[in-house]
Amino acid sequence: MGRTGIRLPPVPVPPPVSKIAISLCGEGRGHATRIGTLVERLDGHEILIFTSADAFHLLAARHAGSDRVRVVEIPGIVFQYTGGHLDVMRSIAAGLEYQVRLLGPLVDRLISELEAFGAEIAVADFEPALPRAAGRLGIPLLSVDHQHFLLAYDLDALPAALRWHAWLMGHAVRLYVTEAADTVVSAFFRPPLRRGWEHVVQVGPLLRRAVLAETPGDGGFVLSYLRRHTSFSAVEAVADCGLPVRIYGLGSRAPLGNASFHDIDEGRFVADLAACTALVSAAGNQLIGEALHFGKPLLVLPERAHAEQMMNAHFLRAMGCGDFATLEEVDRERIRAFVAGRERFADGLAGVAGRMDGTPEVLQVIERRLQRGAEPATAAALTTGPARSPG
Repeated sequence: MGRTGIRLPPVPVPPPVSKIAISLCGEGRGHATRIGTLVERLDGHEILIFTSADAFHLLAARHAGSDRVRVVEIPGIVFQYTGGHLDVMRSIAAGLEYQVRLLGPLVDRLISELEAFGAEIAVADFEPALPRAAGRLGIPLLSVDHQHFLLAYDLDALPAALRWHAWLMGHAVRLYVTEAADTVVSAFFRPPLRRGWEHVVQVGPLLRRAVLAETPGDGGFVLSYLRRHTSFSAVEAVADCGLPVRIYGLGSRAPLGNASFHDIDEGRFVADLAACTALVSAAGNQLIGEALHFGKPLLVLPERAHAEQMMNAHFLRAMGCGDFATLEEVDRERIRAFVAGRERFADGLAGVAGRMDGTPEVLQVIERRLQRGAEPATAAALTTGPARSPG
């Protein structure tokens, strides 16, 4: 037969599939939410995730049966609590035991896993084993976390005691990630970078598609997310805030006054976050960022001994988007005053609502690194940075 003159459209060529190894701290839900957001946007790539504790259970359930994402449980470091309060000395002791007994064998195990998987790049969210394994194999490493703000950000606006804590905690961050081809800091606040850290990419919190899909409203209730170690007196204070309250993080239980208690359900929690009047919660970076995206005033309840949460709380107050009271000192009057005066945060919230998402910028960093392959890191891209005293 002769030609008909009809030109068929070209067959689309699928984008190349890359193999990405990811590790993350298992403590709480913030790291899991951040990495979970990346994974859902890296569709088309094969991903191997290493994590522990809360993050393992959340991500393993989410990706059960997936043919492109595998979640592997590894030993990890979690905070230690005594009598419902963060025990700094026990947490340090647990970290030292991990360093001495578990880290070396874990690195050897991950080397074998990475070789079998054929990882092209590695992404670490405040987890120490994968950076070491990737370094020994020459696999480019991206550090994507919140904790590097302790090293990279100018923290002179914080009280002196917190600057000292940041300096001390910065040594632990250096031990976690000794060298990275790219360093990304995800935070809801963005002060200037310190001298010597100009290579760092500053982004907002990584927002899930479920968050971006919601439209904010005012349903006339307060939303609260509390850690499982929260004292009953603090729970009572939240419950008696003057509005109906929906509390997550403590599990399902009988109502307390105007407060109802709910098991963690990601879809329902995001819908409640979009619909709430205000948020009273722990002072984690990820949740604060999601609340700011929706323009919600916050009262955060950091633990006095949890220096990172105290820093988050101070930055939130400085932005004019919310306030804080320590978990140990909060009472009914403090929470009622926040709820009654929440309109004073309207101007600050108007400047950030809808502008928080840092996910596109992180994806750009990852795609650029995949295109560059195993190109060695330049001196400017090393994550070690200059040492600095607390001042």
